[in-house]
Amino acid sequence: MLNAWKWYQRCMSLHPVKTQVVSSGILWGVGDIAAQSITYSSARKRLQISDGDKDFKIDWKRTAVTSMFGFGFVGPVGHLWYEGLDRFIRQRLLLQQGSVRFVASKVAMDSLIFGPFELFVFFSHMGLSTGKTVDQLKEDLKRDFLPALVVESGAWPFVQVVNFRYVPVRYQLLYVNLFCLLDSVFLSWLEQQKDASWKQWFSSSTSSKEQGHGEAR
Repeated sequence: MLNAWKWYQRCMSLHPVKTQVVSSGILWGVGDIAAQSITYSSARKRLQISDGDKDFKIDWKRTAVTSMFGFGFVGPVGHLWYEGLDRFIRQRLLLQQGSVRFVASKVAMDSLIFGPFELFVFFSHMGLSTGKTVDQLKEDLKRDFLPALVVESGAWPFVQVVNFRYVPVRYQLLYVNLFCLLDSVFLSWLEQQKDASWKQWFSSSTSSKEQGHGEAR
């Protein structure tokens, strides 16, 4: 394990972007396989399916699509984001590294900018890659985006406080990707919920607000 970590550190020193891209793609692929396994197990228990009725089979196409999100977006964009965010906070805002304001500023910007953007790209990528139309994608975003954003906004800031306070910048994306193994399970479960009542509550509350604004005008 120690040798593997040293090898990873050497790769990061020689080829930081390539290493981030490859590791992100692999971790998101592994996370999707774990998500498929967990959601299958939960569905089998909920529907009381016996072991002999239907064996678990990995949807390799979905895993490839999810892995491509790691390769094509999380790796390169995440690398640029964490490196650029650190430079901006230190050089433009002139905040001392490791201070409370330094960490809080990073967490706030990550939660308000990168978090929602990454979710939007993820749902768009998964929808378009499975052949959905733009109209179907809009419906999926209306159904899934806000619930995902609300739930993740309650968890990710705590993860990022530790990340921005203790993890060196070059390893921050790796740290996030390890937690994305859990995140991919959540997103897979969220997608499986389809039109669950708790998701409809988000949609109805949003629609009510929009109607209220329209009446006020």
